[in-house]
Amino acid sequence: MANILHIETATQVCSVALSSGNELLLLKESNEKNNHSASLTVFIEAIMKAAGMAYGSLDAVAVSMGPGSYTGLRIGVSAAKGICFAIDKPLIAVSTLLSMAAGVKKGMKSLGTPILFCPMIDARRMEVYNALYNTDLTTFREIRAEIISETSFNEELTNRQVWFFGDGAAKCKPSLENHPNSRFIDDFQPSASHMISLALEKFTHSIFEDVAYFEPFYLKDFIPGIPKVKGLSV
Repeated sequence: MANILHIETATQVCSVALSSGNELLLLKESNEKNNHSASLTVFIEAIMKAAGMAYGSLDAVAVSMGPGSYTGLRIGVSAAKGICFAIDKPLIAVSTLLSMAAGVKKGMKSLGTPILFCPMIDARRMEVYNALYNTDLTTFREIRAEIISETSFNEELTNRQVWFFGDGAAKCKPSLENHPNSRFIDDFQPSASHMISLALEKFTHSIFEDVAYFEPFYLKDFIPGIPKVKGLSV
């Protein structure tokens, strides 16, 4: 069975998982804000040591590809590419939003009501990254960045429930919660463990990235903030 190291840093959560086939072996994660650069390599080393596994025993490295935090994505992808280069193993990219949907699907019970999953990631400046997925994880609506209003998702909500989750869902809740078909999962957070089945499917079909040229899926251009330097006015 394929041994895959999974890295999730696209959001506030820094998460690392190790799997063998579809089985989760080890998981280490933290939702401490702005701590990815300090935590990621420590988590990876801890996971590999606890498993008693050499890096050369990995069959692939999977990384959450975005959309999400620009800095978080750079940190995660750089680490994943570095390991792949060092051990000459393939790189697998997994959509962050699809991975979130897979995480919700794992915990759901069979329901007769038609459902759409809507993972949301805070994109700042009143926007959220979101997409819509059917319960079999096929795409109902592609990923986009948008400002959510009370009329957003009106068409989708007419004939089915839409389940909203992720850190972007919290700020959209006041606009969407009054619709009778809106459902919110308030305690959900992304995890590298949600990537396992998606990464394994790509591994099985040899869907790999070019380690040298792969870049995260940012969706929006990075816009740096104005540095706060004491005594500096602009």
